[in-house]
Amino acid sequence: MKREYIDLLEFQTKMKEGIERLFPFKVWIKAEISAIKARPGGHCYLELSQSNDKGLTAKASAAIWSSKYRFIAPYFESVTGKQLCEGMTVLVLAQASYSPLYGFTLVIEDIDPEFSVGQQEMERQKTIARLNAEGLMDMQKSLEVPRLPYRLAIISAEDAAGYRDFMKHLHENEFGFSFRTVLFPALMQGADCPKSIIQAMDEVLSCGEDYDAVLILRGGGAKLDLACYDDYNLASVIAQFPLPVFTAVGHDQDFHVCDMVANTYVKTPTALAGELIAMYADEDAQLSSYVSRIRLAFNERIATVENRLIMLNSRIRNGFSMKLSKMESRVEVLKTRIESADPRKILNRGYALAVGPDGTVMKSSGVVAAGDSMSVMFHDGMVRCHVEAVENRAETFDNEEDYGK
Repeated sequence: MKREYIDLLEFQTKMKEGIERLFPFKVWIKAEISAIKARPGGHCYLELSQSNDKGLTAKASAAIWSSKYRFIAPYFESVTGKQLCEGMTVLVLAQASYSPLYGFTLVIEDIDPEFSVGQQEMERQKTIARLNAEGLMDMQKSLEVPRLPYRLAIISAEDAAGYRDFMKHLHENEFGFSFRTVLFPALMQGADCPKSIIQAMDEVLSCGEDYDAVLILRGGGAKLDLACYDDYNLASVIAQFPLPVFTAVGHDQDFHVCDMVANTYVKTPTALAGELIAMYADEDAQLSSYVSRIRLAFNERIATVENRLIMLNSRIRNGFSMKLSKMESRVEVLKTRIESADPRKILNRGYALAVGPDGTVMKSSGVVAAGDSMSVMFHDGMVRCHVEAVENRAETFDNEEDYGK
């Protein structure tokens, strides 16, 4: 049987005629920029999309020719303060165009800058305002982070590049610091991402182990992929979580509502690993400083004690020498006095000593009478005497000149 047919060009031509007949004029279209690329020649190519809770529902290729783009882009930025980028919901004035060779394209003639923040950004701002109104924005920051976080609960996808980079950087650190890390797997993008992360956080609390902190990790991606981190429910759970929550989601330029409510926000998973290592390195340096200070103080103390012992030893030696010298001087004085009081020295000078019969020294003539016996002691011997008579001094000496004769 012979079939009727038309060739592709004819089909495409009819498609073109139908589209242009259906949309003969430019139309304002609301869509989200899911991809954008400005070419060196000046043209800008975009991919516009629309999504709901279940995911992507529509997408279309679009183009801004250089003659328009060189005016649209700077004007848009001057009004909104932002460049056209992925993740923005924009309102574009476009002409439907269909080419038999290149297919369907929306040729953008203008972009309304008043629609600058886009639908996602508007929802984001509403979420931020709600969290502020409920007092949740700074709740996590009141939690005290352990000085050295060791037991870390990680929420990420096991096959995610950001998670692998984090683990490599953390466990292969140059200092050899050790960490305990446990992965709680979760979806890290898409409509189910917030619910999955919340479930993982519940598992952290119910697992029976005390963790020092919870880390939510994800590497970079398209803006649409990361929009889930502006979700109110997820941000609310993070804000009220009883453990410190660290977030490291996306690229350096990304900043999400979840980052705002977290205890600590770090730009990338690798940077977060660096922050944890730095905590240990700072503590290690401080301990080394304490050891040096203690050693120095101990050495100074030892030196001080040694100096005091040397001084005390010197003082004891000097004091003992002075005491000994004084004692020797006193002994010499006593010796001199004893020697000077020795009767033999007196006898050597020509004196004699009268001794009674009982051996006692006779100090007066009144103690002896005629007929008594006595002895006279000289330096070289003793004379036994018999007393014939006793005369007193007045009778014996007429005057002082007779003394000693």
